[in-house]
Amino acid sequence: MAKSKDVRITVILECTSCVRNGVNVNKVSTGISRYMTQKNQHNTPNRLELRKFCPYCYKHTIHGEIKK
Repeated sequence: MAKSKDVRITVILECTSCVRNGVNVNKVSTGISRYMTQKNQHNTPNRLELRKFCPYCYKHTIHGEIKK
């Protein structure tokens, strides 16, 4: 079967401040905040960046698109 040419694709958004800082000193459980969302390939061909809440940083930060 041929691969479908869906316009909307699923992308993963990852907190940019958690990745830069590495391990958080103030929290016991460290991690990286990730969100899943969809984007339209034709309207936004570049990487997506949104401000989302990061539970590890306790504030709204920029979440950037990563590769799967």
